Parts: sequence; structure tokens; C-alpha cells
Amino acid sequence: MAMTPHVLIVAGSDSSGGAGIARDIETVSAFGLRGCLAVTAVTVQTHAAVERIDQMPPELIAAQMRAAFAANPIAAVKIGMLGTASAIEAVGSVLAANRQVPVVLDPVLVATSGRVLLEDDALDALRRNLMPVCRLVTPNLLELATLTGSDPAADEENAWLQGEELSSTTGTGVLVKGGHAQGAYAVDVLLQPNRPAIRFEAPRLDRRMRGTGCMLSSAIAAFLALGASPEDSVRNAKQYVFDIIARPQ
Repeated sequence: MAMTPHVLIVAGSDSSGGAGIARDIETVSAFGLRGCLAVTAVTVQTHAAVERIDQMPPELIAAQMRAAFAANPIAAVKIGMLGTASAIEAVGSVLAANRQVPVVLDPVLVATSGRVLLEDDALDALRRNLMPVCRLVTPNLLELATLTGSDPAADEENAWLQGEELSSTTGTGVLVKGGHAQGAYAVDVLLQPNRPAIRFEAPRLDRRMRGTGCMLSSAIAAFLALGASPEDSVRNAKQYVFDIIARPQ
């Protein structure tokens, strides 16, 4: 057990089990990996609304991460909800000391219900202190617009341009998720510095499910932990999420 690769999950709890740490652990376990945790926030929420958020002290988040690295063979890190600039800086400082480990950041800005999950003054810290130490950032179209200070992209070309801008300014890979777009196919685009863009498409399913962003980013982290390339990690993770959503209920 001690030699099983671990994915360190840095994220908030979700009392409904629909997203956050619950989804992350479920996803990582599906690939035979073990998860360890750094809890960033405790939330009270249902599938319809976030009712309360209690942020963890930044020093406690960093201490959890350091303990996880000391105890386990961490092969990848998945980051979700962070909430504050001080939390972002604390997480970034631990990751800077463990640069050999690939990091996937799901930039959780707003809950599905509309509740803001990241303070306004934390955006600069996210771009400056955290994204440069990540292997991949996975924004949806609304998150991408916020991170680039733009209006939401009206088409795939504009989404590419915004993704390229974010990748260029942060020096990290960006997976532009097209789930909030329109059309018969959901198209995601992987943009990496000094590499050609790669498109991933799948039929758009007529079904809504909470936690798909958590699942996708955690699955990507799992495949990176298993030694896959970023391209294969995204491709396999997208198929995994598609299969989950398409599964008969």
C-alpha cells in the first residue's frame, strides 16, 4: 500500500457529495490510485445551493500538504476550491518546493448554483502565484473569461485566443472546456506553450450533472500520476467523464 501512487487533493468539502473532495476521491479511486487530502474549506451545500463556507486557515492548508508529501509517494496534485489570496499563496509555496510533481488546477470561481467561491482580490494571486507552478489549468468558458479579463467567448476561435493568452502569460498548459458552449459536440482545446493546439470532441449529452469539472481535473491528475502525457491524460479523462454522464441512471 505504501508504494501505491497517491494523488494529493487540495480542495473543499461538499456535504451533498456532488462535487469537491467527495468527487475527487471517487474519481482517483476509479483508476486504482489512493488519495490524500488538504482540506481548504468546509461547505454546507445541497445540490441546489451553497449555504455556508468556512475557510481553513492558510497555514493549516499548507501543513496538511506538507504532511501528505512527507507520508506518501505523491505522483500528482489536483487543486480545486481555494477561496482566498492567502490560501493560494500558501498552496503555491508548498508546490514550489515540490516542482517535480505535476499539478492540475481546476480554477473554481463560482458554484453551479451561482455562489462566488473565490474572492475578487484572489484572481491576481491565482495567476501570479499558483498557475506558473501547475502543469495544467482547466477553466470553463466563464472561468476563462474571468481569468483573462474578457467577455465570455462567443465561439471556439475566441475561446482559443483567450486560452492562448492565459497559457502565454502564466507559462502553463490550459485546457479550455467547451461544456458551456453550444452545438452538437462538446469541444475542449488543449493549449500548451510552444506546442500546437489539440482538440478533443465528444457528442454533447442532454443531461446535467454536478461535479463534472471536479471529475475531469481529478481524472487528468490520475492519468498524469500513472505516467501518461498531458495529451493522453486529457483524452482519457474526457472519455471517462463522458461515460459517467452517459451511464443509464
